[in-house]
Amino acid sequence: MMTEGNDNPIVVMTTCPDGTVAENLAGILVERKLAACVQISPAVKSIYMWEGTVRSESEHLLFIKTVSTKYPDLEAIIKENHPYEIPEILAIPASAVSADYLEWMTDVL
Repeated sequence: MMTEGNDNPIVVMTTCPDGTVAENLAGILVERKLAACVQISPAVKSIYMWEGTVRSESEHLLFIKTVSTKYPDLEAIIKENHPYEIPEILAIPASAVSADYLEWMTDVL
């Protein structure tokens, strides 16, 4: 869980089972101004443990650019619109962001 109250830029990652789910989720997040931009990387291979078994799946990876104050709502929307029982939702603080890009992000959010 992210702490609220600051507007620090973050990148949130999640994976989706296919391009349709990924594009739908990305569109919802941008339309609701929870993400300034979402990049979708197709065909990443995920190897993980699920219910005691090692699994290997092809997934689409989303890089969601936002600010930390949007995280609670963003997390809720991902959980609400994601087909996985426990979707990956991982926020990484951006240690450096160009001033122009950060200004654009905050303007669109």
